[in-house]
Parts: sequence; C-alpha cells; structure tokens
Amino acid sequence: MRTLHIALLLTFGVLFWVVGTFYYAHAGPAVLEISNRLYWINFIAVPTASAVISMAILIWLHIPTAQWASGALLIALPGLFGEALVLTNFRSFMPKLQAASGGRYAAFLFVAYAVVLSIAEVVTLKFTVERQQFRP
Repeated sequence: MRTLHIALLLTFGVLFWVVGTFYYAHAGPAVLEISNRLYWINFIAVPTASAVISMAILIWLHIPTAQWASGALLIALPGLFGEALVLTNFRSFMPKLQAASGGRYAAFLFVAYAVVLSIAEVVTLKFTVERQQFRP
C-alpha cells in the first residue's frame, strides 16, 4: 500500500470519528435514549452504512483486496483510540447523554468497528485462499 493511501485512510478514519462523535454528542439522546426500537434500528443501520462507506473508500482508492484488512484497520484505528478517550471522559464529550447511556454507546461502537473490520478480513482471507489455490 502506498504512503498516500495510508495517509488518506487514516484521514478518513479521523473524519469518521470526528463527525460521528459530534453527531452523537448532539443527537445521541434521540438515538440512544428515546426508544429501544430506534436504538436497534440504528444499531443495525449505522454499522451497515459504516461498512459500505469503508468498502467504497477501499474500492475508490484501488486498494488491492489482499490489503483490505490493513486498509480497514487504518480507517478504524483513529476512531478506536478516539472512542477510548470519549468513553473514559463520557460526561465531558457527551454532556447531553445520561451516564447510563455510555454502555449502549460503547456497544454501538463496538459493533460498528467489528462489522467493518470483519468484512475486510473476510475479503482479504478469501483473496488469499483463492490465490493459493491457483498457484502452479
């Protein structure tokens, strides 16, 4: 993977984290605290959208499928580190959310990152297995 791609993937990761954190800091109560139904809809929709966007970025940058796991990790890492900071200072970063919502928010994040990283890993493994099968 080229240095430019690494920098772009990390930049996209930072942007995802910043936008997501600001969104949930302001709109979080409407998602996490209004109703269980809305929470579960978002619990499915956000990780799905995150995965689609992340895979679209990998395709757009022409990242080889053999490197999708690494590429997705570069997108996810800024958010993983950033969310550790947010979750350890939840009241400061998420003042509109009740402290009890921290667990729901953390679960929400965990699933989003897990879905993105899992899909990328499956694509990478599939490519690796297929490539090994066709070696002479």
